[in-house]
Amino acid sequence: MRKYEMVVILDPSVDERTVSANFEKLVQVIPTEGGTIDNVDLWGKRKFAYEIDKKTEGIYIVMQFTAKSSTSQELDRQLGLNESVMRTKVMRLDAK
Repeated sequence: MRKYEMVVILDPSVDERTVSANFEKLVQVIPTEGGTIDNVDLWGKRKFAYEIDKKTEGIYIVMQFTAKSSTSQELDRQLGLNESVMRTKVMRLDAK
């Protein structure tokens, strides 16, 4: 099991009041495969430095979790299939 940090940018048209509930459904693969979600930080709407898909802002979520590498890859794949997810970035945290 390794520690990861993931940044997810959601479409700004998603209702901000339902973001956390919808995001929990998206990341259910982590506890299903034996991992743990350590921290979820909802940053809210932020402006982009450049346009993504002709949009100038998005809803940022930063999540830290512990899981196997195969679980991390599956999570990234599933988020990539979701239409409300604009971008994802998964980073493995050092053991230091």
